[in-house]
This record gives sequence, C-alpha cells and structure tokens, in this order.
Amino acid sequence: MAPREMYVNTLLRRFAREAESAKKESVEAESQKMAPAEETGKEAAVAASAAAAAEEAAPPEPKVEVAPESAGTNAKDLFMESVDFIGEKSGMASWMVIAIIIGVLIVVLGCLFFCIRRFFRKKRGKDAKKGGKGAIDIKSVQLLGNAYKEKVQPDMEELTEHAEEEEKDDKKEEAQKLGRLQYKLEFDFNSNNLAVTVIQAEELPALDMGGTSDPYVKCYLLPDKKKKFETKVHRKTLNPVFNETFNFKVPYADLVSKTLVFAIFDFDRFSKHDQIGEVKVPLCQVDLAQTIEEWKDLVSVEGEGGQENKLGDICFSLRYVPTAGKLTVVILEAKNLKKMDVGGLSDPYVKIAMMMNGKRLKKKKTSIKKCTLNPYYNESFTFEVPFEQIQKVNLVITVVDYDRIGTSEPIGKVVLGCNATGTELRHWSDMLASPRRPIAQWHTLKEPDDDKKD
Repeated sequence: MAPREMYVNTLLRRFAREAESAKKESVEAESQKMAPAEETGKEAAVAASAAAAAEEAAPPEPKVEVAPESAGTNAKDLFMESVDFIGEKSGMASWMVIAIIIGVLIVVLGCLFFCIRRFFRKKRGKDAKKGGKGAIDIKSVQLLGNAYKEKVQPDMEELTEHAEEEEKDDKKEEAQKLGRLQYKLEFDFNSNNLAVTVIQAEELPALDMGGTSDPYVKCYLLPDKKKKFETKVHRKTLNPVFNETFNFKVPYADLVSKTLVFAIFDFDRFSKHDQIGEVKVPLCQVDLAQTIEEWKDLVSVEGEGGQENKLGDICFSLRYVPTAGKLTVVILEAKNLKKMDVGGLSDPYVKIAMMMNGKRLKKKKTSIKKCTLNPYYNESFTFEVPFEQIQKVNLVITVVDYDRIGTSEPIGKVVLGCNATGTELRHWSDMLASPRRPIAQWHTLKEPDDDKKD
C-alpha cells in the first residue's frame, strides 16, 4: 500500500475513535442528568405515600361549616341603604321610615289574609249550595218516591205528639217553679161567715238579688174585690208560714157566683211589688158543708200585673220626728193609673187625710197633673201629730181624677196606721222604727169604697 493511503486510513480510524468517545461522553452526561430527577421523583412518591398513610391513620377532624354571610349581609346593607335614601329624600329619621315600612307590611298582610279567608268562605258556600255529604237531591227523592221518604223522614205525627208532650212538661215545670200554697176554708151557716186561713207556702221562686223573696198573700173574692185582706210580709224566705185567718161575711146563696183568690206577691220597698203567682178557688166547686184544707199549685198571672193591679201604684215617703211631733208626707209619683177619661187618660191629684177615731182631723191636696197616667209630684206636706197620738191616727192617701164639670172620682187609696195590714202596716212600722229619717215605698192602690168625692 502506498504511504499516502496508509496516512488517510490512519486519520479515518482516529476520527472514528474520537467520534465514539464523544458519543460515550454525551451518553454519560445525559445519564448523570437523569439520575437526580429519578431520585427526586422516588422521594416525592415515598413522601406522598407516607402522608396518605398518616391521613388514614389519624382521626377525622370535625368539619366546621361556615354560614354564608355574604347574601344576608348584602340584603341587610341594601335595606339600610334604601332606608337611608328614603330618609334623606323625605327628611325623616331612619326609625320613622322603618316604622312606616312595618305598618305598610302589616296592612298588606291583613288585606291578604282577609282576601284568602273570603275566598275560602265563598268556596265553602258554593260547595254547600252544590250539595255536600248531608245534602238531599230533590230529583233523586222524587225518583225514589215513598220508599226514600219512609227511610229518611220521621213520622210527623210522632214529632207532633212528642212536641206536645214537651210543651206539657215545660208548663208543668213552670207551674212547679212558682211553688204552691196551703189554705183552709170553713163556712158558718148560722152567721154566713166564710173563714179563710192562709196556712203556708213552699218552694217559691227567688225574686230578690240575694236568692230569696219577701212574700205576702192578698186574699179577696171575685168579681167585686171590695174587701181584701193581706198577710204579714215574711222576710227572706221561700217557704213562709203565715197561719192567718180572714173572715168574709157572705150569704151562702151568693157564694155560688164567687171565686176566692189567693195572690202571692214579693214585697219591694222601693219599687212595684212583683206578683209571684195566684190560686183561684171557684166556690161553686167546693163542698162548704165540711172543712176544706188542701194544697194548690201557684199559676202565673194573666196580663201584666195580673187582675189585681188595675188601679195603679203610688210612691211616697213618711218621716216622723217624735220630739217635734211632726209627720211629713212626701208624695213622689204614681204610675199605671186607671183610665178615667173618655180619651183614655186621667187628671190625677192626691188627697191626704189625717183620721182619728173615724173623724178627719186635717186634709191636704197636691197639684193636678193633666192628661197623664204616670204623674210626678214630689210635693211635701207636714201634719202636727203629738207622740201620744201617733198610734191612734190613720193616714188615708187617695188618688183622685179631677173633673171640672162633674164630680171628681177617686181612683184608689192607701190606708196607713197601726191598724193597717200588709205592706201599709210595714211602712208605718218602719217609719216609727227610724225616727227623723224619710222612708220611701211603693204601694198598690186599693178600691176607694164609698169615699167622699171632692
């Protein structure tokens, strides 16, 4: 081989060795760069696995939920900004704006509630009109005929009988609630005297505020009613025992047409006496040849005030001063007086007479009240009555209807004194028991009999 070719081959081999060595160096440099990264990845993986294991081993921490405040805070801020804006524009304080807003909300809610309630009421009304569970379809009733009526409708005759029985029971209960009266009748054929004894009453109704009554009995004969008797007033009792006897001088032949009446009243000092009830005994139905003693149930009185109270009532006060020997009578008023004139009214005045041993000592009159049945007087009169005579005198108070052309007619009268009976005696006794003090009381007018008309 030529030396030139050998030199070229040597250069080529040397270049080849240098290239291989350069290649090896580059490979080693890359491998050295990769080694630290792999070690770092392995360490990170190991650390991650260790952390996961620690989390699994450690107990779970409680979760604390934080309420979102952003929405509420924003709404509150917006509301306050609106309030401040309205306050600035209107010149009002913030609390006034808030109060107005609350008031408007209340009114709106009230209107809304009212509308909803009305809506449901209308709906219920429509449902009721259309027919609910208890509604009856008229067409179906007509189609079913008598079969449906027999099943559904009760027998009207049974209902009527039941209603009548209930009414009878109610009437019986009412009669029992009024109480009953025991009396005795004895007739003496030799003297033509009917002795009537009011024995007792029981189970009377309570007409006073305290749950009791102050009963007394009026006894008279119909139809004349001229002679009337009264028992004493028994205070605060529903079972009074009277045991008082009254005598009626009546021929036996006249008794057939008469009716004996027992009227029980509740005494009231300052107002009209209330009638509790009455017992009527037709004497034509009684065998007076023997003594009659029996109980009778009280019945209610027909008409306002009953048959007894036709003349009217009068209210006056009595005052007696023993040291001065003065009796003062104040005529206050009268009411429900009997109609005496053609026009259905009266012209009443009151006449006061002081009587002793059947003689009139003094007489005084009130003014005349024109065209009235309920006159008001309030007029005072004084009589000189020494203390030694107060138990001997009687006071006769008469209501008279004035007549300019004809004769004035008495409507009714009241007689007071130690010889009086019933409420009149009670009023007189109360006056004597309370010297220097006026005692006012209502009295029912009685028949004037044959008083002088003036």
